[in-house]
Amino acid sequence: MVREQDVSAVAATLGLDDERSVAAVVPALATWHGRRQASAAADGLRYRVTWEPLAPSATPVLGQTWLAVVPESVPESVADAPWATGLTEGLAGHGLDVDTLTVRDTADRAALAAALTGRTTVDGILYLPAPKTRPDALATLVQALGDTGADAPLWCATRDAVAHGAGATVTGFAQAALWGLGRVAALEHPDRWGGLVDLPAEAGPRTVARLAALLGDAGGEDQVVIRESGAYGRRLERAPARAGAPWQPSGTVLVTGATGAVGAAVARLLAAEGAEHLLLASRRGPDAPGAADLVRELTATGTGVTLTACDVADRSALAGLLDSVPAQHPLTAVVHLAGALDDGVLDALDTGRFARVLGPKADAARHLHELTAGLGLSAFVLFSSLTATVGGAGQANYAAANAYLDALAEHRDAAGLPATSVAWGPWGGDGMAAHDTVRSSARAMGMSLLDPDTALTALRRALDGGDTTVTVADVDWSVFAPAFTATRPSPLFSALPEARRTTGTDGANAADGFAEKLAGLTGGERERALRDLVCGQAATVLGYGDAGAVEPTSAFRDLGFDSLTSVDLRNRISGAAGVPLPATLIFDYATPAALATYLGTELAGAGTSVDAVVAEFERVAARLGDLTAEDLEQSRVTTRLQTLLNDLDRTLGQDAAAVTGRLEEASADDVFAFIDNELGSA
Repeated sequence: MVREQDVSAVAATLGLDDERSVAAVVPALATWHGRRQASAAADGLRYRVTWEPLAPSATPVLGQTWLAVVPESVPESVADAPWATGLTEGLAGHGLDVDTLTVRDTADRAALAAALTGRTTVDGILYLPAPKTRPDALATLVQALGDTGADAPLWCATRDAVAHGAGATVTGFAQAALWGLGRVAALEHPDRWGGLVDLPAEAGPRTVARLAALLGDAGGEDQVVIRESGAYGRRLERAPARAGAPWQPSGTVLVTGATGAVGAAVARLLAAEGAEHLLLASRRGPDAPGAADLVRELTATGTGVTLTACDVADRSALAGLLDSVPAQHPLTAVVHLAGALDDGVLDALDTGRFARVLGPKADAARHLHELTAGLGLSAFVLFSSLTATVGGAGQANYAAANAYLDALAEHRDAAGLPATSVAWGPWGGDGMAAHDTVRSSARAMGMSLLDPDTALTALRRALDGGDTTVTVADVDWSVFAPAFTATRPSPLFSALPEARRTTGTDGANAADGFAEKLAGLTGGERERALRDLVCGQAATVLGYGDAGAVEPTSAFRDLGFDSLTSVDLRNRISGAAGVPLPATLIFDYATPAALATYLGTELAGAGTSVDAVVAEFERVAARLGDLTAEDLEQSRVTTRLQTLLNDLDRTLGQDAAAVTGRLEEASADDVFAFIDNELGSA
């Protein structure tokens, strides 16, 4: 009744006869009630990262062989040599046989693969990056290990990159980007990724002993902090909002990425809260769509507005922008939303694609941190992403950039500087996340798009409560957790009861059930079951209610799949079928029908040569589908296909018994070699 401002009902409930007196307070009560409801809704979306003490491993590590990949002693990393050497020698003292490979962070994929060749037949690989190692160096290592066929788990050890416990200084916050990338590597390459471990800058004997125990038997943990006091596993739990003095914007507030849908919403909030001057920056500035309307709207509130084009990744340009702040309204706060996307599976990312994403997000944040450190700001707000908190397939560069923001906030807090980093789930309203494909994909993973008003309330609550880092997302963990752990169990969500109830052996039981079902089918029934599995999982990822909505012969790209949803599909099919599958699955097998055929050969194990050949032809057919008729006419493809058919015709004309004998004697490799010889690189 308060919400509807029903004066008579309120008066009757309170037992008052004077409705005029009640009418005077009902609007205020309605406003109070609305704010309280909004706060409750926002508070239900808050999460934080915590660290759970881990019991010491009792598993001996004697006899294990490890490859340590360490930076070459170039000038900027000479100081790292004792740290890396101390670790490798210490691990050897605990029973590990450690072989060391020195590499340059700038080594390209081919050079790194060549250096690794012949050295990866080990129990595990430990990467010891330099303090300023960029995440693309780790990505290149993951790629090169894949190129060499290495299947040993890769662990990445950082130094003071993670905030653990009171007083953590996070001096190695730059390496936090490697943690963001590693969380994605775990999703895309669950069979080859070991985990992440953060060590202190000075690794004492107990730290080395705990590291040796972790590498020997991680016990399912893959995100661990080791300190002299113990080892701790990363967990996500709900974060009750804290009461605090309301933050009040004043003077000039800089907003980067201000002309996007979310940036504009933040600008409106700041204007409504009393900011005297807004300095809005974006790549296109006044030329951005809707920019003029936004300025008019904000100016109408009485707020001074300056909108400018600025590449915030350019330190000198950003410094010039800060110098332009009017003296009468000094800079008091920064809200950094600028960013860029360049999604792709980890195997397809290169240095340039990392730079395009890290520049406006991570590099710009570092510039802002350094250029404003002495200005006495009241707020320094960073817009991070849920992808940095839990990982996101197809977004290794974006996860790396946002993980950097979270660690930077922790570093600033330890230094006594204001910092609030909010790792957002996808926003609703206008903008990228409003796209139907994004909405459907989020829904399939158990995520709902954040209501913009609720998200802004959550931002206010984080600022008022003095949060340094917080995750805000609308997630149904009973859906998200099983999908997330389909190919790789994770204790990350074990502190969330609704996630804990839905993870466990259900996936393995489902995979066993499908394998048993398939074993009892033959011919067309088996093919239909495989197609139903692929189409059903594809429909789930796309948010369709019925597997029949996915045509088996339609190309995945035409159905709306991208690098993000492709890995989600891979994980779901892998979990349902119980077999490891590559992250590039839908790019190698472009239609559900082709993928179902390939899946059949994987489930058959050794299978028959005929099944293997059919799967290989499906892969080649998918590749041919990317060529135009002109390409086919002008290339060697048509000629080689005709040659292959002629050879097959001659073979079929031979004695049937002889043909059968040749097929029985041929291995799958023999048949593939024949195809390669005939089709070449087509």
